[in-house]
Amino acid sequence: MKKKIVLIGAGGHCKVIIDAIRLKKEFSIYGVTDFKFPEKTEVLGVPVLGRDDMLLEIFKKGIKYAFISVGSIGDCSIRKRIDGQLRKIGFKLPVIIHPKTVVAKDVEIEEGAFVAAGAVINPGTRIGRNAIINTSSSIDHDCEIGDFVHIAPGVTLSGAVKVGSESHIGTGANVIQCIKIGKSAKIRAGALVADDVADGKPG
Repeated sequence: MKKKIVLIGAGGHCKVIIDAIRLKKEFSIYGVTDFKFPEKTEVLGVPVLGRDDMLLEIFKKGIKYAFISVGSIGDCSIRKRIDGQLRKIGFKLPVIIHPKTVVAKDVEIEEGAFVAAGAVINPGTRIGRNAIINTSSSIDHDCEIGDFVHIAPGVTLSGAVKVGSESHIGTGANVIQCIKIGKSAKIRAGALVADDVADGKPG
């Protein structure tokens, strides 16, 4: 029997999450909440139940799993707020991995993280809590990806790269081996990162 799960955030990233969940067939999607979407709308056939303030009510109905389906384009504050709300209520946040990925057996992935279609994650790597490893990104051996990091579509990280929590690595960026990217850093789309990046700095 599939476990029921509620999604939080009804935008474009939600469609990607729904697709992955349906293909994995571990969860049945109960519905979606969104802080600004009206009721009686749908995302890929999944009903938008109402606003985020109804999450406690949903939990009391026996829905114990939740997943943050809000995307991140450099500001993870909304995802952090939702994470705190879900934890306070008592929801469990699973790891969602699209079936069309390549993830080495020893990779450590923390709760609430998402790995999208086409991503490759090689041995010795750790993925932090609520991180997004987006479409067709490549993370080589022995990398460390912090909490709430977004690795955008098409990013390539070479071996032993460290990315600090809450950082954003823009679409198509390439990071050479052994680079350290600090916390809350923002790497622009298409960048070639060949030097360390300090906390909060652009790259």
